Amino acid sequence: MKTRFLTVAALLASTVSAQAVGLDRAGQRVGILFETGNHAELTFSYTDPSISGNAYPAFGGGATGNVGQAFRGLSGGIKYDLNDQLSLAFIADEPYGADTLYPGSSTTTILGTTGATVDSYALTALANYRLDSNWSVHGGLRYQEISAGVTLGGLAFNAPGTAPGTANGVNGYSGTFGSDGAVGYVIGGAYEIPDIALRVAVTYNSSTSHDLATRETIRGAQISAPGAITEVDTPESLNIAFQTGVAKDTLVFGSLRYARYSDTVVSPAGFSGATGNALTDLEDGFDFDIGVGRRFSEQWSGSVSVGFSTKGDDDFVSPLAPTNGSKFIAVGAKYDVNDSFAISGGVRYTSLGDAVASPGGRGVAPFEGNDAVSVGLKLAYKF
Repeated sequence: MKTRFLTVAALLASTVSAQAVGLDRAGQRVGILFETGNHAELTFSYTDPSISGNAYPAFGGGATGNVGQAFRGLSGGIKYDLNDQLSLAFIADEPYGADTLYPGSSTTTILGTTGATVDSYALTALANYRLDSNWSVHGGLRYQEISAGVTLGGLAFNAPGTAPGTANGVNGYSGTFGSDGAVGYVIGGAYEIPDIALRVAVTYNSSTSHDLATRETIRGAQISAPGAITEVDTPESLNIAFQTGVAKDTLVFGSLRYARYSDTVVSPAGFSGATGNALTDLEDGFDFDIGVGRRFSEQWSGSVSVGFSTKGDDDFVSPLAPTNGSKFIAVGAKYDVNDSFAISGGVRYTSLGDAVASPGGRGVAPFEGNDAVSVGLKLAYKF
């Protein structure tokens, strides 16, 4: 059993990502800390979701069209050993995101022009200190920026009793939330038995609080006060990652992530003053995956993994995120070009859970049988 292979194999399944709990995109992974020697990596990913529904007959019927927008991901990191006990790592990633847009007109379709975008990036500086051959502790700081935009359109957002072809209520609402940066912290520990490639790592990620400059309009008329600010907290989370060798050149690996999204509420003054509601409807949730990695030759290895994200308490969800839980299967492969450079890639198929788009808690359109396909590529270099 070669430790170098086993350390890398557990990362193959994380080469690609798709929709997970809440707004998660990257999972805030710290696996680079446990790479052997000095290590640098760069990961590219692309996800193409297919998310569509049909309005209930009481709301005119008709298909929503595909509301899931394709998105790209980019992350990278570098890890450096200062000595046998202390290592440093720097990670750049895009931890949160959303890309949803309903095609169609706001005056003739149930949810036309409704959409949301969330953009983020984070820079994390970590240190890992080995207490002995088995135990280590790690921690550091994360600087994170987020920005967002939301539009609400379609007959579902009209005032009750409004005839088609007109627009009132919050139909035509637009909110832009400017970028803001904040600092959080990371702390954790790990237990390892190197002879059998066993490792269990636990990492806590703190929440960060952002004050987003806000501009709100309804059908072009500004409703937010000049200089308005919306406070948004990103979720605190806990990651547990494990791996162990089970046979020669074979590894079992997995992870569990809990994210406290119930504290992530976007309630700008203009919108909440008009409706008494928040723009978000996010619940706490878990992501879980498990897989097997196998070395086939001196240069080739591969993996397969499965996983799921938990569902909410019911199927009623915000039309800005019309899915509820997910299941996935991923396959990956890695090619060691030489002792220093490796290329790995993967494909992931995600089945997205059925949900009912429910603006204001009123179900208007069920979404069923949706999915997403992701591909990814990772370049790794040891120096």
